Amino acid sequence: MPVKNPRINVVLEKPLYHTIEQLANRDGISLSLKVRDLVKEALEIEEDIALSAFAEKRERTFTKTKSLKHHEVW
Repeated sequence: MPVKNPRINVVLEKPLYHTIEQLANRDGISLSLKVRDLVKEALEIEEDIALSAFAEKRERTFTKTKSLKHHEVW
C-alpha cells in the first residue's frame, strides 16, 4: 500500500531523541507528528530570518526622494 506523504529517515543522538519523545508524550501525539511540527516551526523561523535580511537590505538602500507618494500608489 503506497503512502500518501513522502518519508524521511533521520538518525538522532539519544538525548535529542529522548527530548522529542518527551515532547510528543506531553502533547499526546506520535514521534512522527512531533518531528513534523518541529520541522515546520524551524522552517518558519528560517523564512522569518531570510525575509528580515531582505527587508534590512531594502531599508539600507531606501531613499525617500525616489519613493512613491501615497496618492501615486493608490
